[in-house]
Amino acid sequence: MKPEPVSLAPGLYLVATPIGNARDITLRALDILANADVIAAEDTRTARKLMTIHGIEVGGRPLIPYHDHSGPQGRAGIVKLLGEGRSVAYVSEAGTPLIADPGYALAREVVAAGHMVTSAPGASALPVALSLSGLPTDRFLFAGFPPSGAGARRTWLTELLQIPATLVLYESPKRIRETLDVLCDLDGEREVALCRELTKRFEEVRRGSVSEVLASVATDPPKGEIVLVLGQGSDDVSTEDMETALRKALETMRIKDAAATVAEAFGLPKRQVYQAALAMEKED
Repeated sequence: MKPEPVSLAPGLYLVATPIGNARDITLRALDILANADVIAAEDTRTARKLMTIHGIEVGGRPLIPYHDHSGPQGRAGIVKLLGEGRSVAYVSEAGTPLIADPGYALAREVVAAGHMVTSAPGASALPVALSLSGLPTDRFLFAGFPPSGAGARRTWLTELLQIPATLVLYESPKRIRETLDVLCDLDGEREVALCRELTKRFEEVRRGSVSEVLASVATDPPKGEIVLVLGQGSDDVSTEDMETALRKALETMRIKDAAATVAEAFGLPKRQVYQAALAMEKED
C-alpha cells in the first residue's frame, strides 16, 4: 500500500522501525516517513534502504544523521529546523527510539525548546521477547545492557536479581556467556529465556534454568542480537546458596562490600552475611 500524502504539523516524530522483518512497520510510520520535511536517522543507510523497500523516495529532503555521538551540536541543528516550522521524523537503526537507542537527549531538548514531540509506535525487541519467553509479564523491569567490566557487571546483576519482577536485559553474543556465568553463580536455578534474532529468519528462544541455558551457550554459542528474560527468583535462600555467592563476591571485593552486596541480593541481614564472610576468611 502506497503511503498517503498527509500534512504533518511542525514537530519531532519518533518513528519505530522494524527490528528484522521489513514488513513490521505501521502504515502511520510510512505516512510520516513519506511526508516529513526532514528525516533524521541513527543510520542513514539503513533508513534509506527501509524507505526504498516501501517505495518512499527521499527526494530533495534532507536525510541527516543523529546518533549517540552527535552531541549538543547535532541536537541544536534539529531544534533549529523545528524552529523554522519543519516536521522532523527521527528513526533508530531498528526498533523504537529511546528504548536502548538514541533519542532521549534529543526529545528532552525539543520539549524544552517548546516544540511538539510525538511517537509513531511499533516494533521493539522488548515486548516481543516478553511475549515469547513463557515467563510472567504482569510485572517486569527493563534493565538495558549490563556493564562491560567484569566487576561492575557482577555488582549490577547482583543488585538486579533482588527485584521482585520479571527482568529483561539486552546482551551481545560476545558477552552472553560471561553474563550467564555470573547469573549461574548468583542463582543458577532461576528460569530464563534467551531470545535471539527476533522476527528474523533464524529466530530462536532457548528456555530453561540459567545453568541449563549456560550449558547450551557453551556448546552452541548464539549469534545475533540477544534479549535475556529472567523470571523471579525463589524466596527461599539456602545457606549454601548464600555462601557460594559470598565466596564468588570475595574474589573481587573487600569483605565489607562483598557482605553488603550479597545481603542485599538475598534479602538477608548484613550482620549475618558479614559474620559468614569473616568465618570464610578465617578458614582460608
